[in-house]
Amino acid sequence: MDFQSLVYQGLVGLSLSMYLWLVAAGLTIAFGILRILNFAHGSLYMLGAYFAFTLYYTLKLNFWLSMVLAAALVGVVGLILERFLFRRIYPLEEGYQLILTFGIVLILSDAAKLIWGGVFMIPPMPDMFVGTVVILDRPFPVYNLFVICAGLAVTALIWLLLERGWWGKMVRATASDREMAGALGINTPTLFSIVFLLAAALAGLGGALSIPVRVVAPGVGTAIIVQAFVVTVIGGLGNLKGAFLGALIVGLANAYGILLFPTIELFLIYLLMAVVLLVRPKGLLGG
Repeated sequence: MDFQSLVYQGLVGLSLSMYLWLVAAGLTIAFGILRILNFAHGSLYMLGAYFAFTLYYTLKLNFWLSMVLAAALVGVVGLILERFLFRRIYPLEEGYQLILTFGIVLILSDAAKLIWGGVFMIPPMPDMFVGTVVILDRPFPVYNLFVICAGLAVTALIWLLLERGWWGKMVRATASDREMAGALGINTPTLFSIVFLLAAALAGLGGALSIPVRVVAPGVGTAIIVQAFVVTVIGGLGNLKGAFLGALIVGLANAYGILLFPTIELFLIYLLMAVVLLVRPKGLLGG
């Protein structure tokens, strides 16, 4: 195996990591701040893909506008779910959360079938992303390179929002001690709604970005949420830096597994998770 092939496959794995990171970031934010273990997060990814498909392919809107609107629409769906469902189970144990979110998965999946049908759909690649760029004498898809850049840009925005801004300080304070944050005048219900909207929008953006290269179907949410949970478990539940690291590890492991061990590439990811849990039960960066 030559060096060029290894680098090329690493770029493929990095583009996969960015999809996983966008979903895992929202999942991590929801758990780290709201303490909600949202199994329905993958369904929000699915809705992002369907909304983007409808806006871009059916309604013929601009690609960039379709991506933004799809993420915003999924954020609104997340806001409705938080306001009328999740808010009622914050004090309850994780088991109740899993039952509720699993029910939401079934509802949203059937709703997608009723609205869009059960046929796999994939729109054409936008003209601006058609073609390849040469990296180490090998062609690499322009869209995959765009996804890598988009994922890194979102990472920077999340870091600025949560680590450098006043709003991020309120979020971290509320995550640490809800009662004290409320006593200091922070409107925790409103803050929780905004946080869940952000988490849902990230999942929706991941789904929207996937439509030129992945099929849009009712089952895509289930597939992505399993990988997202693996990412968060490896990185550490509730830790954004851990989620980013976990996404990189899973994406690269998947890519190199296909290249080097194609018959057991899925097994490698779960084996890796098991090893991490044996060494660090709370994940690589879990506290």
